[in-house]
Amino acid sequence: MNEWIETACAELGLEPGALDRDLVLDLTRDVAHGVARPAAPLTAYLLGVAVGRGGDAAALADRLAALAREPR
Repeated sequence: MNEWIETACAELGLEPGALDRDLVLDLTRDVAHGVARPAAPLTAYLLGVAVGRGGDAAALADRLAALAREPR
């Protein structure tokens, strides 16, 4: 997986260190189990958009994970 992350980051002009892999994987796990599997990659994308607009990745991921754990 590390090789893929490095390759994808190079292609996108990003530093691999900019990615908190565990944060994203934990978030997608919570969303996949708490909401629906297809919601996991979409949520990761939305997190990326929000971070790209200046949001704090950890704080936003915590908020989204909490939402995913709420009963529906």
